[in-house]
Amino acid sequence: MLPTVATTRYVTPLREGGSLPGLVEADDLGTYVVKFRGAGQGRAVLVAEIVVGELARRLGLRVPELKLIDLDERIARYEPDEEVQDLLRASIGLNLAIDFLPRALGYDGVSFRVDPVEAGRVLWLDALVGNVDRSWRNPNLLVWHGELWLIDHGAALWFHHRWPSGPRDPRHFAETPYDASDHVLSPHLSSVPAAAAALAPLVTRELLHDVLSQVPDQWLPSPPDQATAEHLRGAYVEHLLARLAAAQSWLPVAA
Repeated sequence: MLPTVATTRYVTPLREGGSLPGLVEADDLGTYVVKFRGAGQGRAVLVAEIVVGELARRLGLRVPELKLIDLDERIARYEPDEEVQDLLRASIGLNLAIDFLPRALGYDGVSFRVDPVEAGRVLWLDALVGNVDRSWRNPNLLVWHGELWLIDHGAALWFHHRWPSGPRDPRHFAETPYDASDHVLSPHLSSVPAAAAALAPLVTRELLHDVLSQVPDQWLPSPPDQATAEHLRGAYVEHLLARLAAAQSWLPVAA
């Protein structure tokens, strides 16, 4: 599982996101953007953040370090903003901490030239996990120290929002085409086939099990009947492996 730190101070809300993440200081002297499990989008968003973020890291893409962060009820008690206080009270316990990159700039497509190889790899990963949230309206890319960093993957893995009664047949997700027409890096679609050739062989069952092991049991979808957390982790693995095997159905190509 991801390393765990403890909250020492809630600094300020970040109101750009609909889930009201916050800037938080922790007992390891780090500063983090924290996404709270009590937010309206629910725990599935945090699962997607970990799975996609850690998969990206293992494939050589840059993602801010992820940790779990424990929120004590005393932090909520001294927060004057009622909206934030309600969110904190609903999030006592483990939440997701994303390393804060000071003075990072949002990607605008003008002041930073993306390496076509890297762009193709980002496009391929987003297509694999069904990430629909990397458009010009919301690029979810940062430029920090002259390098491109990927953030905000909560909109990926949309299939797990369809699991109120347990995991379903992975074929629907596996074969759903990926529409890259609105993707912020779509000018680099010609780089996707080379990215697929380089990255697809790296996404093994063992790798995916390792990535899923980073997710806390209590954030996984509520298990149906007697399903265990390991059963649910396995369902994520099977969905991603099925999609990998059906790449001809979803791999985006240049016009």
